[in-house]
Amino acid sequence: MPDKPTPNTTGTIDGMRRRTTTPKKIKPDLRPDHELPAPKPIPLLDKSIDIEGVNTDTAKKPRHWKKWLMIALGTIVALAMIAFAVFYTWYQQLLQPASDDTTKYIRVTIESGAIPSAIAQQLETAGVIRSSLAFTIYTKLTATQNKLQAGVYTLQPSLSTPKIVDYLVSGKQHTFKVTFLPGDTLQNNRQRLIDLELFETVDIDKALSKTYDRAMFDTRPAGADLEGYIFGETYHFDASATPESILNQTFDEFESVIKENNLVEGFKKQGLSLFEGITLASIVQREVPNASDQREVARVFYNRMANDMNLGSDVTYQYAADKLGVPRTPKLESPYNTRIHTGLPPGPIAAPGANALIAVANPAKNDYLFFLSGDDDKTYFASSEAGHQQNIDKHCKKKCQIL
Repeated sequence: MPDKPTPNTTGTIDGMRRRTTTPKKIKPDLRPDHELPAPKPIPLLDKSIDIEGVNTDTAKKPRHWKKWLMIALGTIVALAMIAFAVFYTWYQQLLQPASDDTTKYIRVTIESGAIPSAIAQQLETAGVIRSSLAFTIYTKLTATQNKLQAGVYTLQPSLSTPKIVDYLVSGKQHTFKVTFLPGDTLQNNRQRLIDLELFETVDIDKALSKTYDRAMFDTRPAGADLEGYIFGETYHFDASATPESILNQTFDEFESVIKENNLVEGFKKQGLSLFEGITLASIVQREVPNASDQREVARVFYNRMANDMNLGSDVTYQYAADKLGVPRTPKLESPYNTRIHTGLPPGPIAAPGANALIAVANPAKNDYLFFLSGDDDKTYFASSEAGHQQNIDKHCKKKCQIL
């Protein structure tokens, strides 16, 4: 008889029933101290997972180096901006004019072939610009460094560096002017040339002492200086002017006035040479700058000479005292002092203007022997000494006290 099927039979193999068996239970290995066995380590196959199950690849790590890099870059940029601002301020300041004096001129000769750096240093040394370095930077930035032209320039330190560069690039030689005043002395005119600061004093003195071959000097005594011959006017010159060329231009102007007003003939009618006419005109000029009174005053001097009286002009002893460097006094012993000597002084005491020259060549008609300039700057005339004293008492309480 076939065996009875057992209840735990499951399935068949090759048509035969197969008995399944239940696995035996394994008792835990109990230690005497009732401790559980140590757990076996679990191998970490994925290194991106740590023992706490955190993904270390995706976790953000601290990046302090980026923070410091940004701080460093920001500091560098800030310092660069500060440095640029300081440099720009310095640069702009050094481009400003070297002087505030608008009347000052400086002559500079830029030699042909001079290199830009040498030109910059020359201008700084001469006082035309503040800084040769700023000049060099500017010419490089404006591409004008190799466009500076040689020549003789009369430059004003009151101009900015860009303006100076414009002159040197254009080759435009600056002009200057000098004003000689009617009634001014040779000494003052000499100082005017010195004050231009364009020429050496020795060159000025050489020009003033030179002998000039001109018709208007024909009647001038040998050895006489140029007192009275530097005609008062404003003259303009270019940078090539010299003291000698400046004087020659004043002589040209004077000769033009002499010719246009026929002064030689006019002086001759009064019994004077050209030199004597200029001398008397210089006294008239200093006595009364007002042209309206000059013809009257000229006639006063002619009347006095005709009566064998000295001219009695205060301005003549004042001129002599100033030239000698001594105190002014009517008793000064000098051939120029017409208070104590008769006739004309040895020469002019100043440069007469055109009106004074014309007044001496064509004097007014009067019988006056005296005149004075009152405290109100009006001229008062008198035919007698008594009348003259009355004018002093009435009109000259302050001026007549001045020596």
